[in-house]
Amino acid sequence: MATVVNKRTGQKLEPETEFTIKLHDINDNEPQFSKEVYTGSVPERSDIGTSVIQVTATDADDSMYGNSAKLVYSISQGHPYFSVDPNTGLIRTALGPGDMDREQREHYQVVIEAKDMAGQRGGLTGTTVVNITLTDVNDNPPRFTQSIYQFAVPESSKSGTPVGRIQATDRDIGRNAEMFFTIVSGDGMDMFDISTDKDTQEGVITVSKSLDYEKKQSYTVEIQVQNTQMDPRFMSSNSKDMATVRIAVEDVDEPPLFDKASYVMDVKEDAALGAAVGSVSAMDPDSARSMVKYSIDRRTDMDRLFNVHPGNGSVFLLKSLDREENPWHNISVIATEFNNPRQISHVPVYIRLLDINDNAPTFATVYETFVCERTKAGQRIQTVSAVDADEPSAGHKFFFSLASEGNHRSNFTVRDNGDNTAGILTRRASYSRLLQSVYLVPVVITDGDYPMQSSTGTLTVRVCTCDREGNMELCNAEALSSSPGLSTGALIAILLCAIILLMIVVLFTALKRQRKQEPLIISKEDVRDNVVSYNDEGGGEEDTQAFDIGALRHPDAAAALEESAKQRRDIIPTDTLLYPPHRHAAPSGLIMPPFINQRVLENDCNPTAPPYDSLATYAYEGAGSVAESLSSLGSASSEAEQDYHYLSDWGPRFRKLADLYGAEDSDFS
Repeated sequence: MATVVNKRTGQKLEPETEFTIKLHDINDNEPQFSKEVYTGSVPERSDIGTSVIQVTATDADDSMYGNSAKLVYSISQGHPYFSVDPNTGLIRTALGPGDMDREQREHYQVVIEAKDMAGQRGGLTGTTVVNITLTDVNDNPPRFTQSIYQFAVPESSKSGTPVGRIQATDRDIGRNAEMFFTIVSGDGMDMFDISTDKDTQEGVITVSKSLDYEKKQSYTVEIQVQNTQMDPRFMSSNSKDMATVRIAVEDVDEPPLFDKASYVMDVKEDAALGAAVGSVSAMDPDSARSMVKYSIDRRTDMDRLFNVHPGNGSVFLLKSLDREENPWHNISVIATEFNNPRQISHVPVYIRLLDINDNAPTFATVYETFVCERTKAGQRIQTVSAVDADEPSAGHKFFFSLASEGNHRSNFTVRDNGDNTAGILTRRASYSRLLQSVYLVPVVITDGDYPMQSSTGTLTVRVCTCDREGNMELCNAEALSSSPGLSTGALIAILLCAIILLMIVVLFTALKRQRKQEPLIISKEDVRDNVVSYNDEGGGEEDTQAFDIGALRHPDAAAALEESAKQRRDIIPTDTLLYPPHRHAAPSGLIMPPFINQRVLENDCNPTAPPYDSLATYAYEGAGSVAESLSSLGSASSEAEQDYHYLSDWGPRFRKLADLYGAEDSDFS
């Protein structure tokens, strides 16, 4: 905005005028790429013109005025492999498939320029770097590192044992370099396998079948290798490679080899001891053909029922056999080389015992049979069957008949049904429980095999009272005695248990009583429980007749006592005196008072008194007493001065004792 004013007066000479100023752009900004470095990739062997990556640049100048912002792209570095579209910045391949090979060159660096002014002279330029990588395609087949491989393997190698590794190389990388191996021909196709190690891409040859040096010492196989991921554009006859592998079998000292993997032998169960059961045969597969000796693995024949001849391998019996106990015996025979005892082989031998008819048939079960008192002749009261431990090849066939000793005066008959069962029939119309409550029917059971075997089974028939429908109502106690109940063995066991329990109770009671009987004096420190009561009360210090302290100081004067002293009032002896009275010498200076001599005499003359001296001390107060102990035994000295004034605090019952012991010494002088 501008106006004209008077310079002297400062007044506006005209209204304000608006001026518009336009700036004309000049080319003062160079092009700028969006990235300083670009990264791109393209598969190797791509066709000419395959797109790789597009770069973009911008110019800050005004595109409306001239060519300041018009950009043109060009390659300053990267010829002749790549080209760039001058208008779009799209980079393409410039060479054909044969020239763009990753295995020859994998990485390329291309410099792209962007120039304004439509590329004319005087324009400004910006540059960027593009790193281009050729990605791999499967255009190279694998190749063996050598055409012939040689390996050796011991003939004792088990199935799956590695023999060796073969290696092939592939110039490709990643999945394009993965390969697999196959055996395509050769005499060892059935003896060996090959697999690929996923980590190393090596072919691992392994044993698939047992080898035998004595039969074949070497094998040759042809092995082929090829990629797992094939590119149809590059498939040709050269996509596979072949190599020859020669494998030598090494001889080892092998254990003896049996002509069979297992043996099955048959022998009759009544065969005599030493009878031959069968034979086994083994030989040393090595070229030395060492001699073989045979033995039985006793861990498989703990009962030592069989043995084998060490030279010819014949198996024979050592003990008798019984098919009914064990129909099969499984043993193991060992073959050992003479020259190398460590070389041993085992073979299982299954011995089957053939059955002979050596067991008689018996009743199939224990039958509980009864007959009603009122019946009819020919009435079937029981159907019986039989079992036989033998197993004839044609099956069992049993025949039933009444024993010959039971034919006369028989009350029942046996009818063979022809199907290995028989019916027991009545021969009378009535029976009496009172006359005979139990009948014993002997039945002869015979088998149909050779040699024929038979046995006699006794059927017990009870006579019972029945209702109109023939249901049993009542039988005699004699007949019922065989009913199920406690057996004799069970009763004996119960009785023994009761006796043992009674003995345990008696022993426990005796031990408990013995624990209660404690000795008279348990220890020197515990004499309180040996208390003897005499029911005599002294007269105190005024009683000079019953207690004379002077007698304790003259033992000779009190030695002679009357023999007719009164006996203990609490115990009356039942026998006459067995021992004469004894005189006890008192310590020097002591004379026993009369009542003490009397008590000593009573104890010496009493046959029921203990025959030993018993020290009884009554100087202990009962538990819980506030007066504590009255004894001077625990004091330091019995002659020490003591204070007895506390006796006056014990109440009226101890007043006499307080007056006696609480007086001064002068009172007794």
